[in-house]
Amino acid sequence: MTLITILSAVMSGAVVGALLGLFGGGGSVLATPLLLYVVGVRDPHIAIGTSAAAVSVNAALNLVGHGRGGRVKWPCATVFAGAGLLGSFIGSSLAKAVDGQRLLLFFAVAMAAIALSMLRRPKSEGDPAVHITGRLMLKLAPLGVLTGLAAGFFGIGGGFLIVPGLMAATGMTLAHASASSLVSVSLFGAATSLNYAVSGLVDWPIAGLFILGGLAGGLAGVRGAGLLVGHALLARRLFAGLVLVVAAYVAWRAVTG
Repeated sequence: MTLITILSAVMSGAVVGALLGLFGGGGSVLATPLLLYVVGVRDPHIAIGTSAAAVSVNAALNLVGHGRGGRVKWPCATVFAGAGLLGSFIGSSLAKAVDGQRLLLFFAVAMAAIALSMLRRPKSEGDPAVHITGRLMLKLAPLGVLTGLAAGFFGIGGGFLIVPGLMAATGMTLAHASASSLVSVSLFGAATSLNYAVSGLVDWPIAGLFILGGLAGGLAGVRGAGLLVGHALLARRLFAGLVLVVAAYVAWRAVTG
């Protein structure tokens, strides 16, 4: 492992950690492209498995900061994440059977969908005092299973689905949904990376460096999330534009081989 590889992995982890801390949903989508085209991981499956492991740990670390800030709706988040674990195992098992370049093309489509979802303005500000009920559990569990399936297949945290899913099912605010989504991002990533690790598709040294960089980036991102409360929508839209550009690049590389 060269010095350039080490620095690239740490810096890439810092970028993803900061984005996870800022936005919760969507931040992990850049992990696989960074591992492939910046760090230099050659196998798409190893890049996805490694990114899932790193993102899981970084999301869990960022979750601590948001939890201390009182932004996590733990009961709602736990029901959603618990229901989605099975889906993430199934999705990641299906992905391992797909050709690497074809999987990257699917991944690019998912990135574009993530970006478009981040461009939408929430229909309402949401209820900051929302609490779990039996009715909400019946809404959260099916959404959790479907989101876990998508997260496992694409090897991403799935926050771009979790955030709007939590808001639609419970009526919570964007800030609470973004923070609460990190529970699912960490669990779905752990399940996906475990499934890939069983097949030898996780580069643990690279994952460790990625996590190390994510520590610093995550701290900055969590602090920035508090400062962006009044400008969260604009920031998400700017980030969505970046994701669209990267999606186009990933699709081009997948098609051209």
